[in-house]
Amino acid sequence: MSDRIFGLIIAVVALAFFASATQLEQPFFADPLGPKAFPYLISVVAFIAASMMIFSPDKESNWPNFKTLIRISVAVIILILYANSLKPLGFLFSTAIAAGALSYQIRPRSIESIAIGVGLSVVLFIIFKYGLGLGLFAFPRWL
Repeated sequence: MSDRIFGLIIAVVALAFFASATQLEQPFFADPLGPKAFPYLISVVAFIAASMMIFSPDKESNWPNFKTLIRISVAVIILILYANSLKPLGFLFSTAIAAGALSYQIRPRSIESIAIGVGLSVVLFIIFKYGLGLGLFAFPRWL
């Protein structure tokens, strides 16, 4: 039953996404496919996947226990706080804190989690800033 409910929700979202893509305007200089092709493709694929979930669902799945749902909720809260802390704290600080906290969620070892958070933030900053050319701020602007 849960697959069918989720499939129905995804089908409605895919149809809404398709309808909103019809409202995109054609720019003067555009590629041959236009700006609507990618949203159309995504919505069609999502609708097909949702239809498969509705018409041929898997056997009833086992839902996670309460402890797992709490851990997932904590991870979502960490990611929301991370997104909101990027601008005031800079990339390195906020990524180190978020990656360390998520690492601690997976395997609760303090020293390893701190090392993973710091290492991941530095490596990702180098990749994003110099490899991909993104305009990231390493530290808060007030520093």
